[in-house]
Amino acid sequence: QVQLVESGGGLVQAGGSLRLSCAASGRTFSRNAMGWFRQAPGKEREFVGYIKWSYGSTYSTYYADSVKGRFTISRDNAKNTVYLQMNSLKPEDTAAYYCAAGQGGRTGTGYEYWGQGTQVTVSS
Repeated sequence: QVQLVESGGGLVQAGGSLRLSCAASGRTFSRNAMGWFRQAPGKEREFVGYIKWSYGSTYSTYYADSVKGRFTISRDNAKNTVYLQMNSLKPEDTAAYYCAAGQGGRTGTGYEYWGQGTQVTVSS
């Protein structure tokens, strides 16, 4: 059974940092894209970023404009875990954050597996 479990969410002041983790179990995802999405109350799910295996055994990362330069996605294949480092957080970053695994891309349709989400709240 494949599971993605996010952790690391919490309450932080504006300008602060958090690091989210997404631990995968049930299979390895080293060749799959791992993405992060978020959803604020009353809003649609929003793409945050993803990391994808590229030719030459390297990984490429892609980000939404709203988080570019502030958020960084990385992965540790030995731990089957992907991370979302969030710096310079803003109140508008407040949302439930979800990790996902699949083919990749900026929409949810590119992902087959989803975690249950972790809440991030940024106070002003």
